[in-house]
Amino acid sequence: MLHKSHFCIVPPADRDAIADALYRFGAGQDLRDRPLFESAFAENASLDFTAVAAKLGAAIPAFEGRQVIADTIMTATEPLDTTHTITNIRVTAYDGDHASVTALIEAQHLPRGDHSRHLLLKNRLAVELTRDDERWVITRMVFENAWREGEPAVLFGG
Repeated sequence: MLHKSHFCIVPPADRDAIADALYRFGAGQDLRDRPLFESAFAENASLDFTAVAAKLGAAIPAFEGRQVIADTIMTATEPLDTTHTITNIRVTAYDGDHASVTALIEAQHLPRGDHSRHLLLKNRLAVELTRDDERWVITRMVFENAWREGEPAVLFGG
């Protein structure tokens, strides 16, 4: 069982590998590199962007499974230029094989060919991860919006 704490002692190599899973999530989108993006997730992962979407006027389900997550996110971001910045990564629970993390993610979305429009999101992340051989992968990722600026239609159409 994961022990939640205000301060977790995590070996430096694991701390780096845990953060790398989040970086693969962001960089995979920004570089349009589907294999890199998929490498961030366990096969049975879930990604819950429903609360953020609702604030932007869209109703979407949580995404279940690496294939569904990759299909949905890569399709949604295909017509966009994106930059994702992930900061304030804190391991809040760790047992050597599983970890819980909080972080901030800032995501800029610009229509490719029309950078006069944008959607900038600052979201809080709650992430659960598991060790998969030498790397860590995301098993559950939940987004909560802290603030936003720009046009929701950039991401959700309409």
